[in-house]
Amino acid sequence: MTDNLKVEYLFDKSQTIAHDLLVSGTYAWEIIPKIGDFILELGPSLPKDEYDQIGDNIWIAKSAKVAPSASISGPTIIGKDAEIRHCAFIRGNAIVGEGAVVGNSTELKNVILFNKVQVPHYNYVGDSILGYKAHMGAGSITSNVKSDKTLVSINCAGEKIPTHLKKLGALIGDYAEIGCNAVLNPGSVIGRNSSVYPLTMVRGYIPENSICKRTDLIVTKE
Repeated sequence: MTDNLKVEYLFDKSQTIAHDLLVSGTYAWEIIPKIGDFILELGPSLPKDEYDQIGDNIWIAKSAKVAPSASISGPTIIGKDAEIRHCAFIRGNAIVGEGAVVGNSTELKNVILFNKVQVPHYNYVGDSILGYKAHMGAGSITSNVKSDKTLVSINCAGEKIPTHLKKLGALIGDYAEIGCNAVLNPGSVIGRNSSVYPLTMVRGYIPENSICKRTDLIVTKE
C-alpha cells in the first residue's frame, strides 16, 4: 500500500512548475521541507518577460490577478493566470500554479498548489500539496500539527508510516474534491479523483476513486 503514497501515484508532475522538486523525492511528504529552498533557486531564473519580482523573493506572473488587499510574503511564486482574491494571506514558501484560485481570506503556508487548483473561500492550507484541479470547498482546512505535538505518521491500510515531520497537512491528489468545512487531520492523503463529504473529519489514507462519507465509511465511486 505504500506505493499509493508515492509522488507519481498522486500527482501529474507535468502540471506544476515544481516538477524538478517533485522528482527529488519518492514519497510526497519528502517534498514538504524542500519547498522554500526550491523557490529561492527557481525564482531568479523565471523569464523576466513573463514574471515580475515584487519585493523580497516574490515572483508573480504578469498575467496573474492579485487583489490589492492580498498579503504575500516570500519566498513565493504565483503562476500565469492565477487569481489571488481579496484578503488572501500567503505566508511564504508557496507555489501557486497556473490558473489557480486563492480566495477570500484563504491562508497558505509552505504549500504547492498545482495548476488549476481552487482554494476559493476561507481555507487554511499549510505544509500540504494539492494536485492538478484539486478543489477545497468553503471553510475546509488542512490541520498540520498534532495536538500532542508529536511527529506525524500516515495511517494507510492499518499501517502507521512515519514521516519524521512535526508539521504535515494533507497530500491531495489530482482532481480530488474536498467538501465544505471538512477537516483534513495531519498526515491525511486523498487519492486521485476522490471526494470527501462536507463536514467530514478525515484521518489517514483515502484511496483513489473513492467517496469518503465519514472516516469509517469510504465507498468506491461507480
